Amino acid sequence: MQKELPTIEPLHLVESASPFNDDDWLFEVKYDGIRALAYVVDNTCELVSMCHSRLKGYNGVSSAILTSLNARECIVDGELVSMDENGTINYADLVQRKGRLCYFAFDLLLLNGRDQRDLPLIERKRRLKDIIPSGSGLLHYADHVIGNGVALFEIAVKNDLEGIVAKPRESLYEPGTVWYKINAPHYTQASRHEIFKESVEHFYRS
Repeated sequence: MQKELPTIEPLHLVESASPFNDDDWLFEVKYDGIRALAYVVDNTCELVSMCHSRLKGYNGVSSAILTSLNARECIVDGELVSMDENGTINYADLVQRKGRLCYFAFDLLLLNGRDQRDLPLIERKRRLKDIIPSGSGLLHYADHVIGNGVALFEIAVKNDLEGIVAKPRESLYEPGTVWYKINAPHYTQASRHEIFKESVEHFYRS
């Protein structure tokens, strides 16, 4: 019988207007995709959405996570994305399950039977990086910078990315923890999100 892992409520992002610098915070690129928790146990990997629906049609990504992670069981928080031939993230292709589908892991919530959520974020990310080998193909570690959110935001804008995420570096993964999303003002794919909203709702149910 397959072991059951605890169901975890993902932390939500709060929108913020402006980037900032603060050495007590870390900053990540915001990947334009579908947020998913990866549950790895008993040689299986299940991707689960923010609304606790099982995401289907991503067997290649699930297999890559399962075979690449140096862990017998874990729960990872991250983002499913689709990349085109130039390495550009394309949300529309993701909804239609097209392009190079991959997973950017940015947090570690459980590892080999030990709950990680009571550890500081910076330590969780260190442990996460330790279990993701370099050159993992479809599985990527979502790196970060400490303190300098303004410069990372400028890079995101310059490269037409969705924006950045700001997180207190010592924060725990628990209710009340605040993470900020800071959206790029002229992101070219932003207008497509409303168009594909209905498709995403169908995607969760399919």
